[in-house]
Amino acid sequence: MGEVIHTARIRLAQKKRPLREAHIEGFQKPLQFGTHGGYAKYYGVKNPDPIPTTVDHVIAGLAG
Repeated sequence: MGEVIHTARIRLAQKKRPLREAHIEGFQKPLQFGTHGGYAKYYGVKNPDPIPTTVDHVIAGLAG
């Protein structure tokens, strides 16, 4: 088995729905997760502040 090179320490906080924040150890600013466009329509969120979804963050991370 390989050597552990990093353990991510992350605290999640549910704010006013659908806003969530991920506080990652070692970083001052949290990542924000929310909804926008078609996602908001699908989930019935009225007038959301356009904030990237969890899916947006995953795709950006994998594509990089």
